[in-house]
Amino acid sequence: MLRIHKIKIKYLINCFIVFLTFFLSACTKYYTLYDFDKVKKIDIHVHANTDSTAFLEQAVTDNFKILTINVDYPDFPPIEEQQRVAIELIKMYPGQIEYASTFRMDGWDEPDWQVKVIMHLDSTFKQGAIAVKVWKNIGMDFQDKNGKMVMIDDPKFDPIFVHLKELKIPLLGHQGEPRDCWLPFDKMVIQDLKDYFKDHPQYHMYLHQDMPSYEDQMRARDNMVNKNNDIVFVAVHLASLEWSVDELAKFLDRFPNAVTDVAARMNQLQYQTKINREKVKQFFIKYQDRILYATDTTFDPGGDNEEFKREVHKVWLNDWKYLVTDSTMSIKDFDGEFKGLKLSTTVIDKIYRLNAERIFPKAWKK
Repeated sequence: MLRIHKIKIKYLINCFIVFLTFFLSACTKYYTLYDFDKVKKIDIHVHANTDSTAFLEQAVTDNFKILTINVDYPDFPPIEEQQRVAIELIKMYPGQIEYASTFRMDGWDEPDWQVKVIMHLDSTFKQGAIAVKVWKNIGMDFQDKNGKMVMIDDPKFDPIFVHLKELKIPLLGHQGEPRDCWLPFDKMVIQDLKDYFKDHPQYHMYLHQDMPSYEDQMRARDNMVNKNNDIVFVAVHLASLEWSVDELAKFLDRFPNAVTDVAARMNQLQYQTKINREKVKQFFIKYQDRILYATDTTFDPGGDNEEFKREVHKVWLNDWKYLVTDSTMSIKDFDGEFKGLKLSTTVIDKIYRLNAERIFPKAWKK
């Protein structure tokens, strides 16, 4: 009789667990594709490099606010022009757009370089900049007067990062590149990387074996974050760990003040979703407070306004479809299909807006 009693209790417990699981699942709320323009969203990584208001017009239509990021990138207008454009757009669309400033590496070998950089950054903060970006030219391009590659953990940067920490200004970091950057074209799995490195062979490190390795880049970045572990650090582009949510999880676990954005790396997540959807979904759920939505969408002078609006809308809508539905999808960057993650409204709201508002508390207020 005792054995039968235990079996009944075990059966009732199992029934309760099944019921509770079903109940919680039924109570979980999800957005649909049709909620896209109804939900407030923020794209924290774009480059609005032209006076055209097309970017902001589409952002308003699609219920997006944006952060435009200045970068010392040869393909972009000079940083002074990027900053001017950002300030003008902010005047026209207050509360809809913010900007992140940056600094040049010119004069690195001069004794007053640090002072000049801090003065420059302070001037941008007075003009509304809410963050600072450091780009891959540090570690992959810029060399000192002796021909030595300058890495992001160089002690000469420390006073600048301490200054940002004291002002509570977030640091956006793009260090290294996707791991495929160090592979030949036939070993790369994502088509847009093949296209990019064909057009930018100077950054295709497979062709430059004398340059710092992928591991060197990650090590320098981690050293810098470890030295400045009190700074709010946004590791953009999935922290250049786009190839593995497991490795990205290790980075986030190691550095609790760091967050990451998905800018220009959604296809890498989708590739991993094709292989193991549940792993990617659980990554988003576990790190829902540490992930920021972003696209790296760029609008440069001379672009066609209407064509750009169609393209950015398409990117935003397809990302929404991937994150909020379980639709079967395919993209041009790799062969095969994958299912959307269908994340709950709680997770989606954090990734698309709440995390950004927490990381940039002074932004998008007007």
